[in-house]
Amino acid sequence: MKSISEQFGIKKVLKSLGIKDVNEGTSTGKNNFSSCKEIIVSYSPVDGKPIASVKITTQEDYETVVNTAQAAFKTWRNTPAPLRGEIVRQFGDKLREKKEALGKLVSYEMGKSYQEGLGEVQEMIDICDFAVGLSRQLHGLTMHSERPGHRMYEQYHPLGIVGIISAFNFPVAVWAWNTALAWVCGDVCIWKPSEKTPLTGIACQNIAAEVFAKNNLPEGISNLVNGDQHVGLLLTKDKRVPLISATGSTRMGKIVAQDVAARLGKSLLELGGNNAIIVTPDADLKMTIIGAVFGAVGTCGQRCTSTRRLIIHDSIYDTVKDALVNAYGQLRIGNPLDETHHVGPLIDQDAVKMYEEALQNVKAQGGTILVEGGVLEGKGYESGCYVKPAIAEAQPDFEIVQHETFAPVLYLLKYSGDLNNALDIQNNVVQGLSSAIMTNNLKEAEQFLSVNGSDCGIANVNIGTSGAEIGGAFGGEKETGGGRESGSDAWKVYMRRQTNTINYTNDLPLAQGIKFEF
Repeated sequence: MKSISEQFGIKKVLKSLGIKDVNEGTSTGKNNFSSCKEIIVSYSPVDGKPIASVKITTQEDYETVVNTAQAAFKTWRNTPAPLRGEIVRQFGDKLREKKEALGKLVSYEMGKSYQEGLGEVQEMIDICDFAVGLSRQLHGLTMHSERPGHRMYEQYHPLGIVGIISAFNFPVAVWAWNTALAWVCGDVCIWKPSEKTPLTGIACQNIAAEVFAKNNLPEGISNLVNGDQHVGLLLTKDKRVPLISATGSTRMGKIVAQDVAARLGKSLLELGGNNAIIVTPDADLKMTIIGAVFGAVGTCGQRCTSTRRLIIHDSIYDTVKDALVNAYGQLRIGNPLDETHHVGPLIDQDAVKMYEEALQNVKAQGGTILVEGGVLEGKGYESGCYVKPAIAEAQPDFEIVQHETFAPVLYLLKYSGDLNNALDIQNNVVQGLSSAIMTNNLKEAEQFLSVNGSDCGIANVNIGTSGAEIGGAFGGEKETGGGRESGSDAWKVYMRRQTNTINYTNDLPLAQGIKFEF
């Protein structure tokens, strides 16, 4: 009988993406093999099998990458922005060609469903399209001077090297959110993907390198380093890297923020989420169940926007609870490359342990398990990473409810009275990423979106917490970090602002009417 890898043609996928059995861990645009003998072995959570080995970036390798990036920046920043956009357009087209292969690798290496893997690559394509249009819209402002014969304006210039540290759960899309914008802004990038998903990083680097080489552009516009937090520290502590964009846990973000702030650099942080959906008496219950279930179990609960808490009005609490329990009973768990399955595996055994501890904690703190969790065993579950999505009744002040559990555990919380009580529960956590309300009451919807409503960076009405469109800025408040990526004016973080004043007279009047004559 064929293995999962053989059944879904993973060797062919790796070959089409330029990945060898043992590949480079460091790249400045071409195959630049590391001299280091230390490696990362990428294991698939789908079947527990090793996929390929990746060499870890050494200090010497890192210096080569930074020097190459600095040299490339001098060329790239002088390339007109619309021409930079043309390169990004070609990159997007190349992603379209590689969409199936890259989507399948994302699914196999990370464990999300194949459809979600394809969706992630589509996000990359979408941000490229957005960035192409943006390349002709990097607008500044013109202001009136208080001095006669003067003109004032502001403009934006490239920063230089942008360091990108990404997480395993969206191994390619979040990189593209940063990279596509940074490239059209005239920056060059150094990317450290998660050590849990290094192969998708190499695949993306290979695709980008092909596009840059075809256009006779220098090595170093797109760069890759691989390794654990020690390689990440090389980036965060490096004064030659003016911006660090980091996605991950709040614990990791605090370390990054301190390192970057110590050298007065800029950081863009996308950290933890403890996202809630408020369900009011005026909610459409069918929409509520669809949004809550996908939000809680999609990507096996490993999205930063995953639904962790469901805050339900007491008048409809039992109805919603029963519908959820029924829906969870219909979930199919298994190989994510099989499109009949709803839920794939967690990323690794550490994630499984964290999931089991969360369920133990909620019971120890007085909660009631409505849908039992547990680790699945037997045929098809040999990796030991497949778990059952669980539902628990809890109280808002339970310690475990205050934390982000990166797994498919949904906490049901009850509120009474008006919407203010639900908002108090929702906002009373340290994270502030995504939030949603299910209601057909216009007043409740508007209150939820008002200054007295949700304190999150994302607030949705009648859709769930999970997922985001490219056109809007993505990010959150409080311990989510405050960063913004993707759409709107998120591009400004990748550039430095400059205010200019031009005197076109023969006099030199000073501001505020100051006299300085001799």
